[in-house]
Amino acid sequence: MAQLETLVQEAVITGREIVQAAAMLGAGIAMGCGAIGPGIGEGYAAGKACEGVSKRPEENGLITRTMLVGQAVSESTGIYSLVVALLLIFVVGK
Repeated sequence: MAQLETLVQEAVITGREIVQAAAMLGAGIAMGCGAIGPGIGEGYAAGKACEGVSKRPEENGLITRTMLVGQAVSESTGIYSLVVALLLIFVVGK
């Protein structure tokens, strides 16, 4: 009987463990959802830049430069989601 009580006491999940689990789950969801937007946006920008270069090859430099600036802006949302995920893991999860 004493062994059963010991096992039950060890199996109790505390509030802190629930918060840690929720923080890890939230970090995964933040990165998963946060990576979809930049991936689609950067792919779309690159595709349109290829179309633009094929139509006006003499504007290659300008089109490429504009595409890279647009991709950098698009990637900033992915970086924000990474920051949120890291905060959840290392600040809330501890």
